[in-house]
Amino acid sequence: MQTLDPTPAPEPPKSARTAAEFDTTSQEDREAALAKPVNAEAELGTTLATLGSPADPGIWLKTPLVDKLVMGRVLYKGASVNLELRPSGGAEGSGSQISLAAMRLLDAPLTGIIELTVFSGG
Repeated sequence: MQTLDPTPAPEPPKSARTAAEFDTTSQEDREAALAKPVNAEAELGTTLATLGSPADPGIWLKTPLVDKLVMGRVLYKGASVNLELRPSGGAEGSGSQISLAAMRLLDAPLTGIIELTVFSGG
């Protein structure tokens, strides 16, 4: 999978069964994801998102709100996470998928459909 991260998280082990075992992001990656944005942002809109493949490592959102890989941020119930915005190829208005690591950082229910406000830049 294409990523902006020069040292992406490793794939989870084949024996992974729990959310913690599937989340292979480093402490450094998690801290960067929770840092306050320092650059200007543009609000792209809102999207409904579900859990993406837990075997796809990293902190990302696959969404029809972008047409190329860019850095961005999502907001969920007051919690904010910096992440990669990856194009989903879906039609405008279709839903998005969010990584396990991002959902854990947002403290979002893994089995739920969550509404996110999406920003590019940051």
